[in-house]
Amino acid sequence: MASKRHKALNLFLILIPWLSLLFIGKRSIKRYSLAGVFISIFEIINHLYGRKRKWWEFYDKPRSFIRDELPFDIGPYLPMSLWFLKFSYGNFKKFISINAIANGLFAFLFIPFLKKIKIVRLNRLNYFQFFIYIHYKAYILYAVQYLVEKVKGYNGVLDK
Repeated sequence: MASKRHKALNLFLILIPWLSLLFIGKRSIKRYSLAGVFISIFEIINHLYGRKRKWWEFYDKPRSFIRDELPFDIGPYLPMSLWFLKFSYGNFKKFISINAIANGLFAFLFIPFLKKIKIVRLNRLNYFQFFIYIHYKAYILYAVQYLVEKVKGYNGVLDK
């Protein structure tokens, strides 16, 4: 059974990022949603693989993908992808820098915090390996958005 703090974290992980999309604008959602959905599905597949390989362990029993990993996928992953693309698409260095900072904060600060409050801990990965695990997807996200823009013929001025 999920602890109260685990339920509260899941609620926080889902609500806050999605509420932030109220401020991003319809054009940005329309422009970046295909790449965002793609990378979110890719992240779910990665989480299933990482779960199978036991790269992390959630403290609450019984283990449940829907309660444990899925809130990280449907919560912050898609909205953050849209925000990162909105603020930095077209400037690859800026995009990678923003992602590296966000992923570093998540891997080196938030995961130890989650371990301290007994939500999840890394099992077969150290913090740097986990950083690489979450950061490499930024390159895929940018590539997918690049392909979407190429196919749709955007000229980069839609949401500016």
